[in-house]
Amino acid sequence: MDKQNTKNLTLFAITWPIFIELLLHMLMGNADTLMLSQYSDNAVAAVGVGNQILSVVIVMFGFVAQGAAVLIAQNIGAEKPKTAGQIALNALSMNLIFSLVLSIALFIWAEPILALMDLPHELMDEGLAYMQIVGGLIFVQALIMTTGAILRSYGYTKDTMVVTIIMNIINVIGNYFVIFGPFGFPILGVEGVAYSTAISRFIGFIALVILLVKRTRGDLNFANLFRYEKNHVKSLLKIGVPSAGEQLSYNASQMVITYFVAQLGTIAITTKVYTQNIMMFIFLFSVAIGQGTQILIGHMIGAGKIEDAYVRALKSLRISIFISLATAGVIYLVAKPFLGIFTDNGSIIEAGTVLLLMTVVLEPGRAFNLIMISSLRSAGDVKFPVYIGILVMWGISVTFAWFFGIFLGLGLIGIWIGFIADEWLRGVLMLRRWKQRNWVRMSFVDKTNS
Repeated sequence: MDKQNTKNLTLFAITWPIFIELLLHMLMGNADTLMLSQYSDNAVAAVGVGNQILSVVIVMFGFVAQGAAVLIAQNIGAEKPKTAGQIALNALSMNLIFSLVLSIALFIWAEPILALMDLPHELMDEGLAYMQIVGGLIFVQALIMTTGAILRSYGYTKDTMVVTIIMNIINVIGNYFVIFGPFGFPILGVEGVAYSTAISRFIGFIALVILLVKRTRGDLNFANLFRYEKNHVKSLLKIGVPSAGEQLSYNASQMVITYFVAQLGTIAITTKVYTQNIMMFIFLFSVAIGQGTQILIGHMIGAGKIEDAYVRALKSLRISIFISLATAGVIYLVAKPFLGIFTDNGSIIEAGTVLLLMTVVLEPGRAFNLIMISSLRSAGDVKFPVYIGILVMWGISVTFAWFFGIFLGLGLIGIWIGFIADEWLRGVLMLRRWKQRNWVRMSFVDKTNS
């Protein structure tokens, strides 16, 4: 590994490829939604509910990738490349085994899971096809997450960006063939989109593995892929499980809220899917800055540069709040034509416009969470965000969503009130935690020589 590659990293240098990569990942999901919207609104709703379930599953095997990202970054900062390499191998093999089990479970129990989500009967066939194909092959996404996290922790953010570009091109071409049926190709609808997604992910994973071998040749010995070191596995679980716990709690709470929305009908489900797809472009900046900040702070903590790490997080937060507020405001101004890209249903466009106005208030609060939780995690303070997350997500977000959205009959507006209260309260608590500096003595750097 080129040591200069990590020592000379700046926030901009490490974040812009992450931003492009995340943008393309979101475009892949939006490409499915946009192209399916030309096929049917019901197909969009079915895939939207399916993806809500799959996002929870992804978090369940994401705990290994999260743990690996923090541990590798800290050990690279401490100039322990061999230790970082062995942690990377342990993470890959652990996620392979775990994600295969989850993939099999999703394929077998796809229908009862969708029924549990109260998916409308008219959406069940399409939802089932999507869940069994994409869910049954979800282990490939687990491996993509892990290899991508490893490469980014080493500083090779451009590599993962290029692979994502390739995956998007393949996915869009595949979608075009299965939805529009050019040259006599059969129109396969949701099932075809599911196959296109799965194939593009598999090709992306192969490319990432090739790059991982090339970039870390001196640090990774693949003969040790299934040779576990107790201390590394313990550290992976110690930091990864709580990190994923915060995300798992969030996604589980979102599933409950989606259940509430399903009671409002298919139009409400579709409005939520379209609006949240647009919102992804708003908080994309904060996600990218958060991931870049996590890598930099991990390197700083490993190198013992505590004050630099403290200042870096606060600078990143200010940048993220400004960008998210400006982006949300601009998107609200063009909300109707933006929503019109997805649908010509007037009810969906009107409701979505109101939700995007509320998003101008929501997104700066989300920026607090994305930046400060990433900073705390990279410093080793992984339990506090989970405790606060579980308390606030369920005590505020879910409770408010039910009270305002269902009980008071405000519908999606009530749901968004819950989102706003949740993000702002958690964000302020995370900032307070960072300023208290409890994280200073929580480093996970391996103390042995490497």
